[in-house]
Amino acid sequence: MTADESVPEREAGLVDEPEVREALATADRGAVASVVSEHPSSPLAWAELADLADSEGNAIGAFAYASVAVDLAQEQLAASGWEPGAAVPWSDEPNRAYLRALDAKRRAATQLGLDELVGRLADELASADASAPARIASEYTPTQVITIVTSAQLLEQRGDVAATTGDQVAEPAAHDAAGED
Repeated sequence: MTADESVPEREAGLVDEPEVREALATADRGAVASVVSEHPSSPLAWAELADLADSEGNAIGAFAYASVAVDLAQEQLAASGWEPGAAVPWSDEPNRAYLRALDAKRRAATQLGLDELVGRLADELASADASAPARIASEYTPTQVITIVTSAQLLEQRGDVAATTGDQVAEPAAHDAAGED
């Protein structure tokens, strides 16, 4: 490297949190709050908690958790040289916590009827990374997990009725092609 060349500076962005990503990857839905308790300054953990609350239909919780995630992320971004309105590229994986939190807050604000805020959050998300809303919708929008339980499993769990399979039913006799019995 010559004196005229310099190492390119990293764009402003969030700190990578591999330990938080690992904890979230191994946590079930009920353990996400524990991950937040263990990593209270993690925008990623709070964004995950916001998505979880949203998936459970808890708009107030989703809004509150997303607000914390956005605030923490903006503090980290500012510390790395970011200014409000500047790009926060989706391509830098740690930044996704901020972008997801903005979107979760926007979704919750929509459910709560905070129309002016919805517009501001949508604008903020678009100025951070215009591709983020589509990426979030396809990769991160939470869905409710519904456990499918068969009636036989319910009966077995109750313990007072044994689930049994019936006798095999014989195949009905096929009639010949001429329609004779």
